[in-house]
Amino acid sequence: MIRIAVTGPESTGKSTLASNLATHYHTVFNPEYAREYIDMLDHPYVYEDVEKIAREQMKREKRLLQDASGILFADTELLVIKVWMEHKYKKFPSWLPGALIRNRYDLYLLCDVDVPWEEDPQREHPHMRAYFFEKYRAELDHLKFPYVVVSGNWVERFNNAVKSVDKISAISK
Repeated sequence: MIRIAVTGPESTGKSTLASNLATHYHTVFNPEYAREYIDMLDHPYVYEDVEKIAREQMKREKRLLQDASGILFADTELLVIKVWMEHKYKKFPSWLPGALIRNRYDLYLLCDVDVPWEEDPQREHPHMRAYFFEKYRAELDHLKFPYVVVSGNWVERFNNAVKSVDKISAISK
């Protein structure tokens, strides 16, 4: 099973890209659980909520693996949660770094910030996308996780992602 993570800052097309790639490859993707969870809250989210989100995101992905047809796409993953928690709370759970390494993906598609910001009530940092992009890149470099930057307009992003996924698929055969 090839696992591909779509990662990066807010409003860079991660959800759309993950969904479109899953459709293209006739497989499934793991949607971002944070959206669903935060929509259900009757209060602003807190540290403990983000930890619950991380655990549930992993559980859902494990369940989806049985439905995937050779490739599974993840719309967000533990790296996003780690960066999110570090920024917002200046800490993260002690189990998170180990889980991040154990749940390493075959490829990370790091979405660039060269598309327009789209307003959304759950998005918090419209003027910090470049900062977060560099945080993700630094983390991926530090962890030595394989990644490619997907950039350009929506069609170019998708085409660049497909080329990268095809390349990793050919290597794993």
